[in-house]
Amino acid sequence: MSTSVYRKKTVGAALAAVLLVGGATACENGKKDDAGKRAVPSAQPSSPAAGGNATEALAAAYKKTSAAKSAKVRMTMSMPTSLGGGGTVELTGVQGWDPNVMDITMKGALAPGKGADTMRMIMSNNVMFMEIPADSPSSAVMEGKRWMKLDMNAAGTGSGDAAALKKLGGLGSMDQSQDPAKQLALLLASPNVKSVGAEKVEGVDTTHYKGTLTFEEMLAANQNSKELSEADRARLTEAMKTAGIKGYDMDVWVDKDGYPAQMKVGIGTPQGTMTVDAHYSDYGSAATVQAPPENETLDLVAMLQGLGKAGAGA
Repeated sequence: MSTSVYRKKTVGAALAAVLLVGGATACENGKKDDAGKRAVPSAQPSSPAAGGNATEALAAAYKKTSAAKSAKVRMTMSMPTSLGGGGTVELTGVQGWDPNVMDITMKGALAPGKGADTMRMIMSNNVMFMEIPADSPSSAVMEGKRWMKLDMNAAGTGSGDAAALKKLGGLGSMDQSQDPAKQLALLLASPNVKSVGAEKVEGVDTTHYKGTLTFEEMLAANQNSKELSEADRARLTEAMKTAGIKGYDMDVWVDKDGYPAQMKVGIGTPQGTMTVDAHYSDYGSAATVQAPPENETLDLVAMLQGLGKAGAGA
């Protein structure tokens, strides 16, 4: 197989991984105050939610989770076999949401035969690094480097696929499952949030809360969507309708300390339900992330631009 074909496959796998894992964290969310710090979005729903004590408990959990700023995470994402071949991805590591950082190892693929079976992903200062395994065929295009680099700010000023990635980066994971505080805020926007009752999660006592959101309600509650033009919002809404995505089922299990121990999102499609099931622990633990040395990285934006100039197309 030619180097140019390997480049296309490597770029495609990298873009898919970023959209999957970094969609909710790769772009700064919310406005910044005068000191340059990210302002925490309101956890209160835009219209009164029918939740009573459930709403109060989730609002308190939102505040605690926002203040914790980091946690360890173990997450499973799955897609039905009738949708693109199906598949499962497992992610483990540490993440922070103020500032946005992560050090995650991803195993599996949402479509069999597509993407690396194992990939480590690091994000710091709005830059994503993806480690390409030495035994992967994709390593042939890495020019001896170990890491592929994607600067989201640089992608936003580019053109073609890079610019599209920047736009999708803020909305590619609409459930915002990478940030437990934002997911709580979305659940608070549900018009039917309720308490299911006491349940154990891996031996831990928790209270189970759940609610549903239509796509329109979710879009209205999503901070990123407010930066979209009316035309972009209309296109996105039409695309979701065409895909048959009507809404989201959201479940949260809050432990006795007021933190989410587990979060689960189900996205209904005509082909079946896509699910994101996350377990969190060690809230407030240090989420320090060390970026790889510059001489070990290959710039994905530069690669995209090179492919574009060569007429190859990513």
